[in-house]
Amino acid sequence: MFVDSHCHLSLEGLIERVDAVLAEMAEARVERALCICTTIEEFPVVRELAQTHSNLWATVGVHPDSEGVHEPSVEELVERASHPRVLAIGETGLDYYRLAGRSIEDMAWQRERFRRHVRAARIAGKPLVVHTRDAAHDTLAILEEEGAGEVGGVFHCFTETDAVARAALELGFHISFSGILSFKNAQALRDVAAWVPLERCLIETDSPYLAPVPRRGKVNQPAYVVHVAEALARVKNLGVEEIARATSANFDRLFRPRLPPRTRLAGELEST
Repeated sequence: MFVDSHCHLSLEGLIERVDAVLAEMAEARVERALCICTTIEEFPVVRELAQTHSNLWATVGVHPDSEGVHEPSVEELVERASHPRVLAIGETGLDYYRLAGRSIEDMAWQRERFRRHVRAARIAGKPLVVHTRDAAHDTLAILEEEGAGEVGGVFHCFTETDAVARAALELGFHISFSGILSFKNAQALRDVAAWVPLERCLIETDSPYLAPVPRRGKVNQPAYVVHVAEALARVKNLGVEEIARATSANFDRLFRPRLPPRTRLAGELEST
């Protein structure tokens, strides 16, 4: 019934109790979950989860906050994305929240990494899972410059403004809401969620982080995506089952392979 469109089951707190996590998912009627990759080093574990469990799927990508890790080429990302259990490229994007004394200009490496991911997504014909924090302007600009609208994707764990949501939708992206939607101080986010078209909404946990009300303070897990659905239902004055049906259908429509694989885009692989 429910689908968790973004979780990190490969991380500590969840990976060591995957069987229990899956059992609690089943009890909560959470039928599927997308396991998100944040480094190439982590990818074998994420892929194994998807290969071993028929209701789990995987992505491949390097989170913008990941430093000192392997930097994949476009070709490497495309090769890993060809695995039948890999549905998307990401989590990728830009994050200027933790500059650690650096300037935005110093984050050119992050922007180049993001561009490689967008190029790989276009070649693989798979959507993007986008992370953006304090970097919305550059995130949107790169997506537009690199032609990301060709494959689309999702702005995950959305916490940005009304204007950013509208720009993302115009680019053909979906908006995914996490447990933050249920937080007491998140009225501005609820105002955005109220008008985002239901057919462009997804729900997620981003577990093990951001457990929703009434699970605050606990290790988040996919079973708790039900509470995100409840929060979105309240915002939109709809039934929880309608939210579940719509977001599950949106997940299926977005994350299935939508373009045939290609060996290259003109001049792109040579320039990376």
